Amino acid sequence: MKKVFGLFAISLLSGATTLVGYKYLENSNFNKNGITTTAAPNFAKNTNFGAENIDFTQAAEKGVHTVVHVKNVSVRTVYNPIFEFFYGSRGGAQQQEQIGTGSGVIISEDGYIVTNNHVIQDATELEVTLNNNKSYKAKLIGTDTKMDIALLKIDAGEKLPFASFADSDRVKVGEWVLAIGNPYNLNSTVTAGIVSAKARNLDTRGIQSFIQTDAAVNPGNSGGALVNTQGNLIGINTMISSPTGSYAGYSFAVPSNIARKIVEDIIEFGGVQRGNLGVEGTALTGSVSKQLNTDETDGYYIRKIYKNSGADKAGLKVGDVIKKLDNQKISNDAEWSGFINTKRPNDKVNVTLLRNGKTMTVPVTIMKNDVLSTDLNGLVLENITADDKKKFGINGGVKIKEVSNERFKSYENILAGSIILTIDGKSATDVETVSKIKMNKNENEGFSARILAKNGQVLNIYL
Repeated sequence: MKKVFGLFAISLLSGATTLVGYKYLENSNFNKNGITTTAAPNFAKNTNFGAENIDFTQAAEKGVHTVVHVKNVSVRTVYNPIFEFFYGSRGGAQQQEQIGTGSGVIISEDGYIVTNNHVIQDATELEVTLNNNKSYKAKLIGTDTKMDIALLKIDAGEKLPFASFADSDRVKVGEWVLAIGNPYNLNSTVTAGIVSAKARNLDTRGIQSFIQTDAAVNPGNSGGALVNTQGNLIGINTMISSPTGSYAGYSFAVPSNIARKIVEDIIEFGGVQRGNLGVEGTALTGSVSKQLNTDETDGYYIRKIYKNSGADKAGLKVGDVIKKLDNQKISNDAEWSGFINTKRPNDKVNVTLLRNGKTMTVPVTIMKNDVLSTDLNGLVLENITADDKKKFGINGGVKIKEVSNERFKSYENILAGSIILTIDGKSATDVETVSKIKMNKNENEGFSARILAKNGQVLNIYL
């Protein structure tokens, strides 16, 4: 009898082992090499993560009351070829009113509103409509075309709800965000997404440090708010990447720290105060590091130090690799420009750098950007002033300060004081832009340039 129970127990154990083995094989995958990989347990039911567990309602309620609809009325001249044929150019010209729309964000209870420059560009009349449908005439206080930011003001006669600026440097990739605006004239539209990337460099119009999100943004959203889940402002929605002109997956916002600095400058100084550390450099990558013969593949490599600049006075050297500015890690050009664009002349920055294998931190005073100059094949170039911009009706350019190349000496009277508008077909926005164009050319190559002479004549020359 004991033998019978023993055999029964053995059979039962064998059957259980077979069943367990079968279930193991059933839940395993065999690849072509015969290697077994077992799927990890699915803990999705236990984590409670996901959008369905995040309450967006408070952030949306807070945000929609601070976002406004901006109407831009402009006038342009159009030409009727038939009338022009019979009556000449004057007879063919007609004035036509155009209306553009966008969004804006109230940033103070007394009616200051931040939006994009392209939303209000060329406006002859500006009207702002609040979320409660009240409309007001708006006054343009100032703009920054380089960073595509504009500041408006309305007089509502009452205290207005306004957005609080958050620290955009603390925004994390993967963080939930809301985009609030008026796409296609649909007021108070809220869309949700995550931060897809930070310090995104699109290399367009001088903007080089976007927050990238996958929150849906469409025409009309420009100038609207990008807020975190607390409803605080982390960016100004500015553009989309799309082959069709409508949302196709990614949108981009000017970080709130940059927008805030621009707005404060406009209010306090009447214009943007740009600063510079006083160096020219490049972000390190594997290929760049190989060219420069350095083992470092992360950081900002200094190629040039401007004489008498803050960097020069602080003892920075060519070949130093900047790792951090204050507490901000610097790995690419967008992180570099994003940080510098939040600073003013005379601000002090703690620069953490690597020199000859040793890490050190050096305090550097930011210099005024207007005093920068660079050399282009024997022409000393400097940034144009606000008076130059107003006089010639231009937004950017570099002035030829001095001619040291003997080849151009006979043309010195024409060149000195003239303004270079483009180099090799690219806008010569400022000295920094010209320096980057130079870096992408071989040392002995020339440049084709379009210049605005002192008499207002536009010339094409080869340098």
